[in-house]
Amino acid sequence: MKGLRLMIPVAAAAALLAGSAFATVELSKKEKKPCTTCHEKGKPTKENPLLNAVGKFYKEKGTLEGAPKK
Repeated sequence: MKGLRLMIPVAAAAALLAGSAFATVELSKKEKKPCTTCHEKGKPTKENPLLNAVGKFYKEKGTLEGAPKK
């Protein structure tokens, strides 16, 4: 029973992390660009995605066309 109480929060956290990482990978495949095109080095989180100028442009406009150079 103790193991089950521990596994539920761990499974919930894993599901959250998997969902947020999938969106980034999906966009990377869609745009055919590496993650580093929009993100700075480090571990991005939902609260702080570590977006660079290109990433902020993409978030606002939804396209990389006309984005600032890295």
